[in-house]
Amino acid sequence: MPTHLKTGRSKSFADTSQDDVRERVQGIIADIRTRGDEAVSAYAETFDRWTGDLRLSAERVQEIIATLPQQVIDDIVFVQSQVRHFAEVQRASMTDVEVETLPGVFLGHRHVPVQAAGAYIPGGKYPLTASAHMTIVTAKVAGVPRVVACTPPIRGEIPAATVAAMHLAGADEIWILGGVQAVAAMAVGTASMARVDLIAGPGNAYVAEAKRQLFGEVGIDLFAGPTEILVVADEEADPFLVAVDLLSQAEHGPESPAVLVTSSERVAREAMAHVERILPGMPTADYAGPAWRDYGQVIVTEDLDEAYAVADSFASEHVQIFTAEPRVALEKMVHYGALFLGENTCVSYGDKVIGTNHVLPTLGAARYTGGLWVGKYLRTATYQEIRDTTSSGELGRVCGRASRVELFEGHARSGDARAARHLGDRFDWIDAALAHEPAGQA
Repeated sequence: MPTHLKTGRSKSFADTSQDDVRERVQGIIADIRTRGDEAVSAYAETFDRWTGDLRLSAERVQEIIATLPQQVIDDIVFVQSQVRHFAEVQRASMTDVEVETLPGVFLGHRHVPVQAAGAYIPGGKYPLTASAHMTIVTAKVAGVPRVVACTPPIRGEIPAATVAAMHLAGADEIWILGGVQAVAAMAVGTASMARVDLIAGPGNAYVAEAKRQLFGEVGIDLFAGPTEILVVADEEADPFLVAVDLLSQAEHGPESPAVLVTSSERVAREAMAHVERILPGMPTADYAGPAWRDYGQVIVTEDLDEAYAVADSFASEHVQIFTAEPRVALEKMVHYGALFLGENTCVSYGDKVIGTNHVLPTLGAARYTGGLWVGKYLRTATYQEIRDTTSSGELGRVCGRASRVELFEGHARSGDARAARHLGDRFDWIDAALAHEPAGQA
């Protein structure tokens, strides 16, 4: 049986939609539906202290980018090239198909991009350029012709690096707009912002609730909660690296779970000791400290097989595998947002530089969905064509019989009409209907 050296609280989707947040978000969305741009501007001033232009002109974007050091631009370009390349490989794996299932009967599907996507790039406290890479670059690789990108000001200032990332990623519109007002404007549209078909990107509890309330009217990437990390470690794992990586994700917020599951009690205890030594000196200890205190867990298992089973039960967003044979996890585990195999790999690489998408399922949603990828921006739409008249008539006969079993007479008659036209079948309802047609009509 597993032994818990440190226990922590757990969260569920039920915890993410609090009454006060739900009501506040509902009111803002309703106001934006009624007052449009006027309401959007008012909320931008109230919540973000922003009274400047909401949409940046092409000239203003270039002015902002010019304030950045060249190294920042070069790094953005490098990271986006990694994201773009992997997204292109994913897109190439999704092929259109067509098959002839019966003589002259052709069925197929095409992967059709949504025509407008909204990319929400969080801000508020820090510029989160990586979210621009993940949402905008991926949409453009999918073939989305119009991408609207929104990010809030940071302490009343435009986040220059984020604007650069949005532009270089290929955003067609860049807005200095955050929170519920950004999500609502993109979803319902205003006089100055045409609505989008799908919204992607992480955000705080208010942004997540806005996406939840607007889902259906607009598509969304996924429902998201606080960032999660889980490390699976064996006796050979480096406890220091384990501790560093646990805290790297705990700094996302005070409710971000950081979990260690290991078959080695020594590794567990040494990693916990490293956390306690490292944590006080972290500039982000105000987030990482409460996260580790309240949501951190350390679990020791009898063997590695049990460790994999325990880890799988969490269905964690990020799972790092620090074992002698990390690729074994690909066979042992099925519930995770993303796997990071071996001590040379870490979640921070996935968040910032390596090229896979970092918008991933949380709160156990990895049991039924993956994260954001090029396929999220595509609709797999089918088509059908029957060129052979005999096949059309034969399918009409089956359609008639199958539909009448379900008491769908209208459906049955669509089949009857083809069976009559192509195979000469006779139906009383057709004879009666045609008997009343004006002369000269067949």
